[in-house]
Amino acid sequence: MDVFADRAEAGELLAGRLLHLRDPVVLALPRGGVAVALPVARRLGGVLDVLVTRKIGYPPMPELGVGAIAEGGEPVLDLPLLTRLGLRPSSVAAVVEQERRELARRGRGYRGERPLPVLAGREVVVVDDGLATGGTARAALRAVNRAGPARVTLAVPVGARETVRALRGEADDVVVLETPADFRAVGQWYVHFDQLSDADVLELLARGRGEPNP
Repeated sequence: MDVFADRAEAGELLAGRLLHLRDPVVLALPRGGVAVALPVARRLGGVLDVLVTRKIGYPPMPELGVGAIAEGGEPVLDLPLLTRLGLRPSSVAAVVEQERRELARRGRGYRGERPLPVLAGREVVVVDDGLATGGTARAALRAVNRAGPARVTLAVPVGARETVRALRGEADDVVVLETPADFRAVGQWYVHFDQLSDADVLELLARGRGEPNP
């Protein structure tokens, strides 16, 4: 497969596969997903916003994810992994509460006092720049589904095949441009895959709302 030049190009290509959707709420997973979601929201005439997610780390080794949580949702834990580690869900309760506070802090940072858009009865598209393990995407989809949308689409430019298959049961539709057999990391499928800052996210959101840069 060809690699994407950058997230903006990937978003334009992804939007071309979503033209059947009308006036959706486009929820990007920050930070990288926002750059993909901006051209999607523009092409579809949709509302652009973010849905913040956080990894739930194994307490002795926080970089090891044992689950994830999204704004408005409940923790989605990898129960087989917890069992292998000799843990119960209650073992990570303190980490979950810490991540809930961080979700709230980051959400305020990105949208101020504005609430998340109303999702009930709406067409919702959840966008990220790629799927590796899919933990945060799963948490995001479950949080969105709790809000009673009419239909939920997960849209990403590239993803690991097993992850894409595993997530099909979490959304009404999963749109992925590429599922390479030799997938190792999301970044390998982009020529330019710079890390975005919070300031970059705020600028992209302002552009999506047609506002001056913050």
